[in-house]
Amino acid sequence: MQIDDTLLTKLETLSHLRIDASNKEEVKAQLTEILGYIDNLKELDTATLSASFSTLDGGTPLRDDAPKNAGDVAEEILAHAPNAQDDFFIVPAIIE
Repeated sequence: MQIDDTLLTKLETLSHLRIDASNKEEVKAQLTEILGYIDNLKELDTATLSASFSTLDGGTPLRDDAPKNAGDVAEEILAHAPNAQDDFFIVPAIIE
């Protein structure tokens, strides 16, 4: 599929994005390349693959599900805040 100016304008409208005129040719080329890659993927026969297919032996590795002390997490997060007091972030007032 080839992306033309009409389709690119429609995509801009639908996505609420504005593409600078100097970048339009580059964006059209990139979108055309992406759609070409998708066409290549459509040619693959996936009918015999299960939905949980993985290239890793044994499937996707999972991390250990170990509980953490919730008190330590709050203190650790608030330690990075520019201003905190009594387990709360202090931010400038935005409503008078």
